[in-house]
Amino acid sequence: MKKFSWCIFILLCLPNFMLAQRTLKGVVIDQESQTPIPYANISIVNSDKENQLTGIDGSFQLEVGEKDSYLKIEYIGSISKKIKIGVNDFYLVQLQKDIEKLDEVYLKSTGLLADRIIKKAIEQKKYNDPDLKFSSYSFRTYNKLIIDDQKSLLNIDLDTTNREVKTILEEGRAYLSEQISDFKFIKDEGVKQKIVATRTAGFKEPVYELLSLKVQSNTWYKEKYTVFGNDYAGPLSKRPFNNYTYKVLDTTQTDRPAYVIYFQPKREKKVAGLEGVLYIDTLNYGLQKAVGQLKGEVEISAEQDFTYYPKEDIWFPEKQNVMLLPGSGGKKVSIFGGNISLGSLPEGDEPSNKLFLNSTSINKDITFERVDENLDKTSSIILAPNATSQPISFWQKNRSIPFTERDKKTFKKVDSIVKDQNINRKIDVLQNFNIGYFPIGFFNLDLRTLFKFNDYEGLRLGAGGVTNDKFSKTVRFQGYGVYGFKDREIKYNAGFGLSLNRKTNTWFNLSYTKDIQEVGSFHYLSDARVYSLFEPRLVNINFYYKYRSFQSSIQHNFFPELLSEFQVSKTAVDQTGSYRYLRKGRVYSSYDITELTASFRWSPYSDYLEAPEKSIEVNVGYPKFSLQVVQAIPGMLDGDFNYTKVGAKMNYTINRITQNNTEIILEGDYAFGELPLTHTFHAYPNNPNKEGLIPRFSVAGRRTFETMYFSEFFSDRLATLQIKHRLRPFEISKKIKPELVFITRHAIGDISNQAQHQNITFNTLEHGYNEAAVELNKILFGFGLSFAYRYGAYHLPQIEENMSLKFTFYFQL
Repeated sequence: MKKFSWCIFILLCLPNFMLAQRTLKGVVIDQESQTPIPYANISIVNSDKENQLTGIDGSFQLEVGEKDSYLKIEYIGSISKKIKIGVNDFYLVQLQKDIEKLDEVYLKSTGLLADRIIKKAIEQKKYNDPDLKFSSYSFRTYNKLIIDDQKSLLNIDLDTTNREVKTILEEGRAYLSEQISDFKFIKDEGVKQKIVATRTAGFKEPVYELLSLKVQSNTWYKEKYTVFGNDYAGPLSKRPFNNYTYKVLDTTQTDRPAYVIYFQPKREKKVAGLEGVLYIDTLNYGLQKAVGQLKGEVEISAEQDFTYYPKEDIWFPEKQNVMLLPGSGGKKVSIFGGNISLGSLPEGDEPSNKLFLNSTSINKDITFERVDENLDKTSSIILAPNATSQPISFWQKNRSIPFTERDKKTFKKVDSIVKDQNINRKIDVLQNFNIGYFPIGFFNLDLRTLFKFNDYEGLRLGAGGVTNDKFSKTVRFQGYGVYGFKDREIKYNAGFGLSLNRKTNTWFNLSYTKDIQEVGSFHYLSDARVYSLFEPRLVNINFYYKYRSFQSSIQHNFFPELLSEFQVSKTAVDQTGSYRYLRKGRVYSSYDITELTASFRWSPYSDYLEAPEKSIEVNVGYPKFSLQVVQAIPGMLDGDFNYTKVGAKMNYTINRITQNNTEIILEGDYAFGELPLTHTFHAYPNNPNKEGLIPRFSVAGRRTFETMYFSEFFSDRLATLQIKHRLRPFEISKKIKPELVFITRHAIGDISNQAQHQNITFNTLEHGYNEAAVELNKILFGFGLSFAYRYGAYHLPQIEENMSLKFTFYFQL
């Protein structure tokens, strides 16, 4: 009977509890245009609760109590409105324009005031930006990232490194990771992050794509503001009025009042920008709060709150939050090294039916004292050795956000899903596929060895690969075997590697190869392995030499940004054609070459994540430099010739906030001594030796001279310059977004003792070679078109001989 009485009592009291606190939602729109009003001020009359601003879509959501009776809605240039709070939980508010406040003088003065405040805030950045004000500072951050839904049953489309991982969850969240990091800043060395604890539901090993992901910029004072790897123009950049318009919405009534400044993109189609509000202190013009939003395929809301430190007279970031929701269509947001598409999910009428991603970071233990600890000057992110094995007590001590029962269930539930669906296997397959391999147990199959076609071998079929860590972390075996159906010869490679130091990626390698090589090619040993499904130049190459080579090398990373390889090789060369090399009265068709090679690749502007056993490039910076020196030694291992070859290359890509980018490749090659044509240089020609424009129709390369014919030029001194300027994509439809690219290519070179190279005719480049091209890429399914024209000293008599018309193909996983 007592239990029954308690039940009756609870049922009677339940309505009172519900009335005590409830959530009101609504949208504010312009009465005349019926369009949403972003950042209108919402307040509760006669309440000390903090005012709120509507979102970019005019929506708002706030908690009200039983005693709260009226809402007040205000917006600059509109008549404010009071609304009685009734039983409804949703309100559509229509504001009427205030004619008296819409005259040109008023609006102009409001804009001028906002511009003056923004200019002053920019002038004061040297006092308000911690990176400019302090010689050092440090803090600890707790970050929690979730993907979730308000329902218990959820379908998620999560694309990591361009892959879809579909899961169905009945309890717990869809995705959860948490991380604790120590940040230290020293002027001239920048900010360094040490990850002291990290864990991701479902994965025992660190998810490196997530660790390296820049979820949100630490400050709004910089030229660019980053959200999930995408850069947007900063509202407090050096030239803010080129990209944004500003107006004053309000002034807060607090101990430290702030101007509430609304900013809106001025050139939305040309410059990536956010829309939002800045709370700028009326006394020192520092940021108190910042909110930026973007509507597209994914709706973004990025928010940052600052705390005031009176002694230092500065507002320092304390809390950051990013929310992603399904949008109405538009640009995808890069995450986990790939894309996450939330817009493809079915949306219900209520926000609770939507999938959302939320990342929250809380800073604590902030100090502006001198940081005495020596910072790693090469790696921007360091993963502590025990970061993945921290005890529960450490997490409990350092969490700044509650860890709920739902969070606990997530780890149990996602663990089982990852195991049941073999997601680790899928990730392993697709990560290896990106670099040209397919893992089969302890062996990674090299996809590039399976199928090729060229003018000399015809169809080339085979197989090859390398053992992986499942076989051994200290020993690897590699090799391939292929057969050319036109030349009817078998080629093969067999190699062995021994790991000397995993952290510095130091390997000792031995190998033997019997294969063919293009005449005049020069490859940098230390350049990263570049993978593509097919290599367009191979189809039309017609000038090869045969070789049999023993090679011994050591690979070593002096620093994460400095890669090196040192190699000793003994190579026996045979010709595939009639070419002969004349040296000291002797004609050579076959010869032995012993080479010592030192190769380096330097990426000084890239950012790296240093883990206990490896370093990972997490942010590609430019320029990048490559250097290779080759010395042939006569008499050593029966080597016939004595020559020196030096190659240097610079890659520089300029990514602009206007969504255009410029790529520059500058390379210089120099050789002297007894150099057969097989070991000279070419400028990567890619024009088939055929009559007529249409018969030469093929596929354009990425760094090739499209109008230069194969075997037309050879040099022992060569310099090339290629510049590509890519315009922002033309958005014809959601799936068709072609890119227009303008290209200019130039080469100059020469060769000594041309008469030594017999039974072959070729030209030199001492007068300078010039080519202009235009590409329209990604028209459909990755295919596009390229047109190029050669001009200048090597312009040919027939107009069509100077032209090339080709396909382009950009494959994206």
